[in-house]
Amino acid sequence: MADLRGDAVRVAEISDAPDAGMLLHDFNTEFDEPTPGVAALSRRLAELLESGDTVVLLVGDGPDGLAVLRLRSAIWSEGQECYLAELYVVPDRRGRGLGRALLEAAMEVARQRGAVTMDLGTDETDTVARHLYERCGFTNRASGERGPAMLVYEREL
Repeated sequence: MADLRGDAVRVAEISDAPDAGMLLHDFNTEFDEPTPGVAALSRRLAELLESGDTVVLLVGDGPDGLAVLRLRSAIWSEGQECYLAELYVVPDRRGRGLGRALLEAAMEVARQRGAVTMDLGTDETDTVARHLYERCGFTNRASGERGPAMLVYEREL
């Protein structure tokens, strides 16, 4: 898989769930978002990895970052749709291309798993992430460059 300056991106196994859980916990903590804690995240990730519709990618020896992909059958085509649920690189490893390596590997894994589209959500103020996504061909405009902005809504149920 992608290798950038010695930092290979790899597909996580169930045994990697504690490391991935720690990264997700750190991600939410860094951005002042709620987290159920490392143990709960690790258990949940292990369940999701075992189900087969979730793929976690890790980068670096720490590991130093992760991408979480959720795959589902598409409505408008015979293929799969992929949702990039999370993309995170630890603060002291940012700016070294790890996020891009994770994103490119995520797109490749999604293609290999039959996905024909990938979607994601990010905050308007996260300009670093937005620039990465746009440099990699993602758009937030419906019907092309001049179309209306696409919005993502969510609600707790």
